Amino acid sequence: MTQPKPFIFDTEFDASGAVIASRPTQTVKRVYLAAEVEALIAQARVEARQQAMTELEGVQAMALAEIGQAVGRALPGLARVAHEHRAASAELALAAARIIAGSALEQMPHGPLHEALEALGHEIDATPRLVVRTGGLSDDARARIEAVCAEAGFTGQVSFRDEPGMGMAAFALEWADGRAEYSPEDSARRVGEALTAALAAEGGHAETVHTPEGEG
Repeated sequence: MTQPKPFIFDTEFDASGAVIASRPTQTVKRVYLAAEVEALIAQARVEARQQAMTELEGVQAMALAEIGQAVGRALPGLARVAHEHRAASAELALAAARIIAGSALEQMPHGPLHEALEALGHEIDATPRLVVRTGGLSDDARARIEAVCAEAGFTGQVSFRDEPGMGMAAFALEWADGRAEYSPEDSARRVGEALTAALAAEGGHAETVHTPEGEG
């Protein structure tokens, strides 16, 4: 008598009932040794750690991308703030320079004229006549100017022209083949324009540095 075989759900039959294919029965192992358990736990820990590191790297990449975008959005604003700070500092420096220069010119209103005459000594020494245009010259101031001309090597005639419209310390010198002039207001304006141009070249744009009229 043939020993009956247990029915297996994975067994395939043909139309006549003959077995076509049968998957062998697998016995599920339910009891693990202590060493096997420790190995499985260690492997699970390694896989969990690897998964956690992968997720952490993804989070870090996203955070760095967000930081980069935030920095990119903030840079124009920071550049604008830095430029405004430089412009404000420049205006403050110019204002302080005007105050200092104004105080110095009040103490020595003809100091710039004396320096100009000394610097132009080689250009005016051969001219027969030098015209000095300025305002508010006293007899003592004229005598000092003539003395400066003589010290610079000028031996010709010094003619003075009173120009009441000129501001303090402003002057104009005229001789046969040349002319020189100075105005504290014009000098302050040119310094302001040069500073504005420098700020514009550095930052791509610049606020106008204001020079109040009448200040030198």
